[in-house]
Order: sequence, then C-alpha cells, then structure tokens
Amino acid sequence: MGENSKLSCGVIVVAAGRGERAGSHPDGPKQYRSIGGKPVITHTLDAFLKWSPAQDIVVVIHPDDNELFANALVQASDGKARIRTVMGGSTRQQSVLAGLEALAASGITHVLIQDAVRPFVDATLLARIEAALAAGNHAVLPAIAVTDTLKRADSDGNIAGTVPRAGLFGAQTPQAFYFTSILDAHRRAAADGRNDFSDDSAIAEWAGIPVRLIEGAVDNVKLTLRKDIAMADERLSGTALPDVRTGNGYDVHQLVPGDGVTLCGIFLPHDQMLSGHSDADVALHALTDALLATCGAGDIGDHFPPSDPQWKGAASRIFLEHAAQIVRDKGGVIMNADVSLIAEAPKIGPCREEMRKNLADMLGISLDRCSVKATTNEKVGFIGRREGIAAIATATVVYRSPE
Repeated sequence: MGENSKLSCGVIVVAAGRGERAGSHPDGPKQYRSIGGKPVITHTLDAFLKWSPAQDIVVVIHPDDNELFANALVQASDGKARIRTVMGGSTRQQSVLAGLEALAASGITHVLIQDAVRPFVDATLLARIEAALAAGNHAVLPAIAVTDTLKRADSDGNIAGTVPRAGLFGAQTPQAFYFTSILDAHRRAAADGRNDFSDDSAIAEWAGIPVRLIEGAVDNVKLTLRKDIAMADERLSGTALPDVRTGNGYDVHQLVPGDGVTLCGIFLPHDQMLSGHSDADVALHALTDALLATCGAGDIGDHFPPSDPQWKGAASRIFLEHAAQIVRDKGGVIMNADVSLIAEAPKIGPCREEMRKNLADMLGISLDRCSVKATTNEKVGFIGRREGIAAIATATVVYRSPE
C-alpha cells in the first residue's frame, strides 16, 4: 500500500467471554466491571471511536449481555453510530469469526481484532499499527519482549528446565490484518475443525500469512484477575499515587578540526568536529544518561564502554534507543525529553525542529513531548573559546505501580 493511501479499517472487539478468573461480581463479566467510573469495555471502545481509520466497529457479545452492553454503550464517546453487535460463540475463535463475517460486506481493507478487556490501548500504539499496515504488511502483532526468566515444569510441579527468553515476545491486541486474508484463514480453520488457536496471529501463521512484530505498549495490559481490575480502577480514578521520576544527564565533548558535528542525530556542517569514540553526539549521550537515571540503570559508559571497539564511530541513536527499551522493560512510560545544548557554534535554531522529530522517533513519543534548546556560553570558558560543546538533558518517566 502506498504511503499516501488511506486505510479503511474495521474493528472487532471480542466481548463474549465469561471471565471466570476474575470471579463473580454484581456488574457481570469483567468487561462490564467499572474502572474509573465507566465499564471496562467502554474505555476500550472509546480508544477506537477516537481513531479515524475505524470505519465500522463490531462488538461480539454473549447472548446474555445485551442489557449490560447497552448500558456500557451509553457512556461511550461520540461516533457510536459506527458500532453494532453480533452474538459470539462458545470459543473466542468462533466469536472472532462471527465478527469477521459481520464485516464481510462492509468494503473495509483491514481489520483490527481487540480484546474488550484491554482498556488502555492508546493512540500511539494505534499509530504504530496503522503505519505498519500502510507499509504493506498483511498481519501486524504488537508485542513486548519477555524479560522474566522462564521455567519449564514437569508433571510433579518441579523445574524441568530454563527456557531461553531470547526472541520471545508476549502478544497483545489489537492484532491487525488484511481483511480478506484473515477472513479466509478463519473460515479454513473452522472448516478443518481447528479450534485450538490461542489468538488470531496463530491462525495467520497456520495459514501461511507472514506476521510483522511491532513494539507493543507496556500499559496495554489485559485485565484477567480481580486485582488487575482493582489496579485499573485505581489508575483511572487517581487514587493511586503516580510513580513519576525525573533523570538528569550531562555530557561534553572536545571540538577538534573537522567538517561538522552531529547533534540529536543531525549532522551540521562546521569547521570543527566533536572528538569521541562514537559519533560524539553530546545531546543523545546526555539524554541516554537521563533516561537510565530514572530507573537506576547506571550510565552510558556501563552499557557502551568506550574501551569496546565495536562502538567506535557508532551512531548514538543506538545508545538512546537501548536506554529507552530498558525504561520500557522496567514498566516505564517516557513522558518528556528535554535537551539543552551549550555551544558558540554552529547555529542550532535552523535544525531544531528536525532534532525534535528525531528525538520523538527514537523514543516513540509525540513531538510535543520533545524539546531542544540552545544557548551560548557568552564566550566564557572552554565552550566560549570554542574548545567543546556541552549538553544537559532531563527525562521524565512514569513507572507502573508494582503489583
């Protein structure tokens, strides 16, 4: 699909389950429990009602839940005319197929399949999925790399071995597909009597559809247990104290004769260059340290020692993206990145917006959360004498409360 092509997407929200592991409750199954003053499913629907490519939203519900769903829909955002319901089957797989069949005549090109009990899907994740579909991928799976050590148990409940976690990911929803491909795969699976697939990407794999992994979102959790619902309610009600952390970083590199400097990943022609083992990007080095500081993960030298020859001339983007992944693996959401450059020359102003865009891309956050500023040292000190460039960076990260 071309870069300027507009996606026409259907959305299937799977809400026919009974949610036994969350226990019984007067509000009904877990998708109808209240968090932040609204049912779980209402929060989920709101995310897609605000997402412009969603042309048609089908909610697959249990036959006993018509009234519960009608009450949940009352509290949803504008655009509810796009929502319709179909009845689900005895398994999730049957319910998804019912949703796909309901969309068969809608003319959509793609479909997103979402668990009703993932109420924290956000616009940033949907934008990543949209971009991956627009790039021509037939199936897109948001996922988070496994960080816990995995153990295999024997029949007696003892450890039978350790499972290497390299290359292992935890799958999330929404999972996105070229519509006709996933509809055909589901129909074939049903015809073959296959009802053992754990999710829709597994059916796509079985059908020979290549599935593209993209970065999921740490906050995009599935509410499974009673405590999950209680924690979600705390988060949305503001009763839990947010774990907001700020980290600072500072770096300086010497200027030597050369043809230009790299700052925030942008090369600026100049009659000097910055001396360093990598590309000497003081801005990204300082911001890397700031991110690592928010979770006590040391500094850039601990992760990328200058004595290691593999980092000679390396792009500092590698360092910053590594620090951002460490933050995410520890449950952090990057809220803000601010870099101040201190230099007599070259001029930063003409490249400021491009630098901000670079930071937003490297960190996976919106442009309005990235700031780049510059000042001179009024010709005072080593910076004033054009012997070096310094950078000060601040990062703000919100971490999930421990379970």
